[in-house]
Amino acid sequence: MIANALLLTIALLLAYLFWLMDQLKFMAPYKDTLVHAYGSLVLISSAVLFLNVFGAALLVQRKFFLKDTGRKLSHLDQQFRVGQIELPTAPESDEKE
Repeated sequence: MIANALLLTIALLLAYLFWLMDQLKFMAPYKDTLVHAYGSLVLISSAVLFLNVFGAALLVQRKFFLKDTGRKLSHLDQQFRVGQIELPTAPESDEKE
């Protein structure tokens, strides 16, 4: 689930980055000045944005994809207690000495 949230976050932020690069073409001549003056602020802001989008993606996945997991697992646990389903066992090997 974390891997899926990470993949979704990277895809969304890459799409946002490409859109932003298209919108800010006019600032390309000032790239060195902007990186020198505001590089650390942009890096910190990007890290905070990444963590927020990652947290939101993880929350949405947990909310919608793990919706009935507890009910399904309790149903399975009740079947094991009653004895309707036997747990699979490892096949025993015939050892001849």
